Amino acid sequence: MTGSHTQSDLPILVVEDDAAILELLEEELQEAGYKTLGVSSAEEAMLTLSHSEVAMIISDVRLPGMSGMQLLEQLRQEGSRVGFIVITAFGTIDQAVEALKIGADDFLTKPLDLESVGEAVYRVLENRRLAERFQQGESPGHFHGIVGESETMQALFHDAARLAKSDAPILILGESGTGKELLARAIHAESPRAAEPFIAVNCASIPSELMESEFFGHVKGAFTGASDSRQGLFQAANGGSLFLDEIGEMSPGLQAKLLRALQEKMVKAVGAEKEESVDVRIIAATHRDLEQEIESGNFRSDLFYRLETFSLRIPPLRERQGDIERLVSALIEKHATAQGKRIESVEPVALQTLLDYPYPGNVRELENAIMRAVTLAEEGLLSHADLPERIRQHGQEQRGVVRQIEAGSALVARSQQSWPSLEEVEKRYIQKVLEATGGNKRRTADILGIARRTLYRRLEED
Repeated sequence: MTGSHTQSDLPILVVEDDAAILELLEEELQEAGYKTLGVSSAEEAMLTLSHSEVAMIISDVRLPGMSGMQLLEQLRQEGSRVGFIVITAFGTIDQAVEALKIGADDFLTKPLDLESVGEAVYRVLENRRLAERFQQGESPGHFHGIVGESETMQALFHDAARLAKSDAPILILGESGTGKELLARAIHAESPRAAEPFIAVNCASIPSELMESEFFGHVKGAFTGASDSRQGLFQAANGGSLFLDEIGEMSPGLQAKLLRALQEKMVKAVGAEKEESVDVRIIAATHRDLEQEIESGNFRSDLFYRLETFSLRIPPLRERQGDIERLVSALIEKHATAQGKRIESVEPVALQTLLDYPYPGNVRELENAIMRAVTLAEEGLLSHADLPERIRQHGQEQRGVVRQIEAGSALVARSQQSWPSLEEVEKRYIQKVLEATGGNKRRTADILGIARRTLYRRLEED
């Protein structure tokens, strides 16, 4: 169900006098992660609204007593702007227009297509959320240059903004290419230290023998080649934030000194006799599993627990596919502007290929692909031929699989043997799995590898 991407702390009020449909809607919404309240009349709905706040309302038109349209009209007259979806088995264009004029957000007809219901719920809640953010002067889908409208990214932005206000160290977890440094910069920009330095260093790029000097500085003559005293990264970031990327590459000895710097806010330059105080906010990041590194003896558990108290995980791009189209648009604009080009449209097959690709290299891989495509694009059109070969090849393989399935289905259909149809086999298999799970539709959908809305649709077809 599409609605699973935007959940609310408030319940959805379902008004439906058909007990079976009410149960179906509540079960589907709850499976998607929403809270629900179910009532069988508009009068009960008004009573519920008098003492409970709800995220939105889904109401049948034909109800005993007050109709769903009358409920909607009364709420709008009272000034309520709560999201409202009207459902009816007797839908007409005139009725739809009337509902929308009164103030409905959407209009659906029975028999219910659960996918359409899910999409409508998601759309209504998302539009309300975006409207509220516009009223607050915020740019929806962006957090200091990071694009993300999906629920996981919005939750990440919210948590990052809250943690930014403290001075506690933060650990950012995520695969390579997910944008860990971008998030670290966003946290710094949201923090009270925003006007002070932000220093970023990749621990994997510094030779182990030079790490201590790089981080804490050295005095003149501290070692061969130290012809002058030099401040380290901690001193350079004093008052601001120090971003330690790939902290899992740091040697255990230096980890101990980093822990001391975090605890005591003191550092000692190589060759110096005295420590000096520093005021630095540490933001660390890694793509490694630090708990596994602890077990292997490569990372100190005390440092991990100090950092892990406030950790943020950036999801890989494959877990936020709903953001890809927005990212494609933003990246085309970014690189077209940088190159002084104007990209007016994207070839449909090119966009679909970009949406279907799994991006093992995450946002970095997508950006590199877009930069290449913009560079090669001609006459204002970003075409399929402009994409990197590996992405084009993946798209061709995907389309090849579809063609093979279609060809196989046609071959079975032409066979004169008394084979059961693919649809019959599918129905039997779904029923077997449903029986094995004791009727648990969420578990059944997971085993079948399909969305719950697809499972409901298949069951309704039976």
